[in-house]
Amino acid sequence: MFLTEDEKDILTGGQGETLAKIMKTLVMYGDTFHAEKFVEVTGPGGHLVTSFGISIMSAMFDVMDEIIDAGIRTKTPFTVDPRPIDNKNVPSSLIQMIVARVMYGKQKNYEAQLKKLGLRDDNSFTCTCYMDEVGNIPGRGDVLSWAESSAVVYANSVLGARCNRNSAFIDIFGSIIGKVPNFGLLLDEERKASWVIEVRTSHTPEAQVLGSAIGLKVMERVPYIRGLSKFIGSDLTDDAKAYLKDMGAASASNGAVGLFHVDGLTPEAKDLGEMLIRENAQVYVIDDDEMERVQKSYPVMWTDPDAAPKLCFIGCPHLSVNQLISWTERLEKSLAAGGRKKICVKTVFTAAPDVLTAFAQSPFYGRLRATGARLSYICPLMYMNNPTAKNLPVITNSNKLRTYTNSRYYTDDEICSIISKGAAI
Repeated sequence: MFLTEDEKDILTGGQGETLAKIMKTLVMYGDTFHAEKFVEVTGPGGHLVTSFGISIMSAMFDVMDEIIDAGIRTKTPFTVDPRPIDNKNVPSSLIQMIVARVMYGKQKNYEAQLKKLGLRDDNSFTCTCYMDEVGNIPGRGDVLSWAESSAVVYANSVLGARCNRNSAFIDIFGSIIGKVPNFGLLLDEERKASWVIEVRTSHTPEAQVLGSAIGLKVMERVPYIRGLSKFIGSDLTDDAKAYLKDMGAASASNGAVGLFHVDGLTPEAKDLGEMLIRENAQVYVIDDDEMERVQKSYPVMWTDPDAAPKLCFIGCPHLSVNQLISWTERLEKSLAAGGRKKICVKTVFTAAPDVLTAFAQSPFYGRLRATGARLSYICPLMYMNNPTAKNLPVITNSNKLRTYTNSRYYTDDEICSIISKGAAI
C-alpha cells in the first residue's frame, strides 16, 4: 500500500506503540486485498459488531485495555451490536440465567471499556444503528468502518454508503485511525453486479426467503434485482426500507452479500440503472416454485421435530417502530378472528433501546403488550447461543437467526397463525 507521511509516522511508532500496532493491522488487511491506499472514514460514527462480554474472549479485553491505557479513543462516538442478556423481558429458566451470567460474565466490565473507547451512550446497543431514532445514519457516499453484516448490506444498498464486510476489531481499528484500506465495495467497479435476479412471483415475496434464495445463489457477489419494485414500490418508504433490511440480512447471512441493487428503487440503481450490470452477468429466476423450494430446504434442528414451540423471536435484525405497529395490528386481527385475547406462545419482539422508547410513546405499545407479547433490546442470537437454549423449540421469522442457531423458520403469516391461534403448520 502507498502510505502518506502521516500514515508512515503512525506505522513506525511516531504516535505511540499502540497506534502503530493498529495501523500495522490495517496495512496488513489492505495488503491482503490488494488495496493501493487508505481512504478517510466519514459519516456520523462507527459501529462495533462485538457487543458481548463473553468470558472466554480474554484477548479482546486485553486489547481494549491496551488501547484505553494509551489514551486512545475513536475519532467519532460509535454504536455497537445488541446486549446478550435481558432476564426481565425474555423468558429464561433459572439454569439459563445462571449459565448466561457465567457466559457473559465480563459484560459489565466490557461495557465500561466501550464507554472509555468512545461508545455514544447506554442506548447505543443495536444491530440497526441506522434507524432514525438511533441516529447513526451514514449518507450516500460515506465511507464506513463497520462489520455487522446486516448493517453493512443495508448501508451499502439502501443508503448508498460504502463499506466492506469487515471483521470484528477491524471495524473499531478503522474508527480509531479514521481510515480504511481502499478496496472491494469502496470502489465503483466492485459495486457492479455479476448476477441479475429476476423476481417473477405472483405476489410480494417473503423478504426473508427472497434474501435467503439470493444469498445462497450469489454468495459474496453483487446482485441486481429486477421485478421487486412493482411489489414494494419505487420510493424508499418506511415499509420498503424495512423490507430491504430483512431481505438484506437474510442475503448476508445465508450467503455473504454486502451490496445489492434493486431496479428503480435503491439509490445507485435509480441513477445508473442497468449500467451497474456487468457484461455476461449470470441470471437467476425466482418464482413461486423457487421460493417454496428454498424454504422447504431449511433443516429442522430441534431434538423433537414435532415439538410444540415454546418461544418465538421476532426482530433479527432489530425491528423499526413501523414494524412494531404493523405486528400489533396483525396480532390483534388474528387473535380476534380466533376468539382469543392473548397469544399462546411466549413471543419476544426485539428492537433498539431508542426505538423501544419511541414505540412506548405510541398507543400501540399498550395494545401490543395486551396481547401478551414482550419487548426487549436483546440480541436473539446471543440468547440462542446459550447451551441451555439448544434444546428449546424456538420459532422465528428471521432467516439470520435460523441460520446461526437451532431455531426454526416460519414466514410472517405462519408465525402469526402459530402464536395467535396455536395452529400447526
